Amino acid sequence: MGQGGSELELALEDAGGVEAGREFSARLRTLLDAELERGVSELAEARTGYETPIVVAVAPRDHALLAALPVVKELRADTGAVGDRAAALAIAVVEQVVEGATPGPPRTREDLRLVLGALGDMLVLSYPAGSPLEAAEYAEEGLNTEFESRRIDRLRARALLVPGHVLEGADDLRAPIGTTHPLRVADAVTRLGASPLDEDAVDLLEAQLLQLLEPAGSVTRAHEDPDPSRRITRRILQRLDGMGKWGFAGNERARAYEVGEALVDADLLAEKPSVGQRHVCLNPRKSNEIRRLIDEGELPPGLTLP
Repeated sequence: MGQGGSELELALEDAGGVEAGREFSARLRTLLDAELERGVSELAEARTGYETPIVVAVAPRDHALLAALPVVKELRADTGAVGDRAAALAIAVVEQVVEGATPGPPRTREDLRLVLGALGDMLVLSYPAGSPLEAAEYAEEGLNTEFESRRIDRLRARALLVPGHVLEGADDLRAPIGTTHPLRVADAVTRLGASPLDEDAVDLLEAQLLQLLEPAGSVTRAHEDPDPSRRITRRILQRLDGMGKWGFAGNERARAYEVGEALVDADLLAEKPSVGQRHVCLNPRKSNEIRRLIDEGELPPGLTLP
């Protein structure tokens, strides 16, 4: 099919697009499942969607906007379950879904509305929307503009607007697990008026994000930890976690450098050299220890702070 559309895209067009009747539901769902599986496979390769763009499905459903992604459902609880490109794709989808729903700025942590579910083995996002079809159309257009801009390296993708009945069976919808889960952060950043794919913009919002995301009244909040080295350690890990830096990707500097070296020595951070620079990311094998350190300040065995 070369650079053309997927079989799903062609079948959807023939069936009437988002207005396609239920008689087309089984066929469209079968094609969608195949496309999502292809997307998961290609996201693990050096380049994704270059022969035929991978697919993200967006749909209006009841009082919500849904999106089905070529990303495994385990991302709900384990940010180490996917690679960097898959994580960036999920963050981009959250941004456009939230923009489509137009919920306004969040007032409290409980006001964040993103929930994640499963469609078979694949991840589904759901966000409440007053006008689901209008929100879905906005998200589809925004995603395709995003994909065409190639902001996500080595990715070609296509968003398709599908009827809500095609995504029937999406279940186990709940909030992302983890205070700084990157998709929760993406929800918050978008609602605060910035792009979660813009790391500089996220940096500028750090104080607001910490205030919004960390549990109120907690005596173990990372940015309030009384021990300077442990405070910096937890904030480094918290920042990487919120950026989805699990697996390889691409202010108190002296102490932060020493803390970073200690984290590498303790195998909590993994590193690889790239064009003369050192790139670090969270080690997925240490996810439980990292989250306890972020959330509770519990130092794992083998970590000695400066």
